[in-house]
Amino acid sequence: MADSIDASVKLLEDCLGLKQNELFLIVTDNKKIALAQQLHQAGQRIGAESMLLLMEERKKSGQEPPIPVAEAMKQADAVVCITEHSLTHTAARKEAVATGTRVATMPGITEDMFYHGAVTADYKKVRALTEKVTTYLEQSSEVRIEKEGESLTFSIAGRHGIASTGVLTERGDSGNLPSGEAYIAPVEGTATGKVKVDGSIADIGILNSPLWLTLENGKLVDVQGEAAEQLLTLLHTDKSRQLAEFGIGTNDKARITGVVLEDEKVYGTIHLAFGSNVTFGGQIEAGVHIDLVIRDPDVYLDGKKFINKGIPLVNMSLSK
Repeated sequence: MADSIDASVKLLEDCLGLKQNELFLIVTDNKKIALAQQLHQAGQRIGAESMLLLMEERKKSGQEPPIPVAEAMKQADAVVCITEHSLTHTAARKEAVATGTRVATMPGITEDMFYHGAVTADYKKVRALTEKVTTYLEQSSEVRIEKEGESLTFSIAGRHGIASTGVLTERGDSGNLPSGEAYIAPVEGTATGKVKVDGSIADIGILNSPLWLTLENGKLVDVQGEAAEQLLTLLHTDKSRQLAEFGIGTNDKARITGVVLEDEKVYGTIHLAFGSNVTFGGQIEAGVHIDLVIRDPDVYLDGKKFINKGIPLVNMSLSK
């Protein structure tokens, strides 16, 4: 337990910049209360006014927390949402950030992640790479993903890229912990083509066999593979089947474990998501956000190769 508290103190100080006398809120559910209690004790050790708020487990990622939870998030200096399902893409998080709250979301995190994998990364290194990749995304207008003879194309013109660096020390900073991804909201209605998903899927886990996704006019219209019905059940409305996110993993310590919090950060992978994206520059509000991780793809920005077999070519020039 002592080692766990020490690791939690380091995480809160290094990544969230938590200080003595700050108002620190941990939002949790019954699935994650043990880890939440460790963070609560870590906050107390730092000298923050630490508060633990237990709510009912959400039914899916992207579902809003109860109104009192959302209101409490706005009043704190720093918040950690350590829950089974993600609160990252919720209005509650977005509104808390707008008031200046520093918010870290840790959906599905396990004790193993505190000692191995993504949490152990050098976050200065992660930050540098993530910001560089995000800059390239913001300079581009079109993305093309190629893998095993299939291609998916969509526009990102005019969209603001998000650098999820794991360093959330400034007023209004927000992101996942552990972190390490650059992501952006594709322009709605522009995604067309086919793509193979062979890593993992949020709320499903590691895939035993791949899925083949077909998109037309920004919407998922067909899924083939063993987990197809599970995915379609999660994405059961027209809004939830719209492409919402394109992301690139930048954490070289992250592993594919079946927990999307870590999986989508893996260096050498990209991810797509369907559902809500209003919290990071898109126009879709679907009440769900499901990420799908793809291993070792090739990615082109405005027709020029930017990712080769999963690895960003960050020293290249995007000039034609």
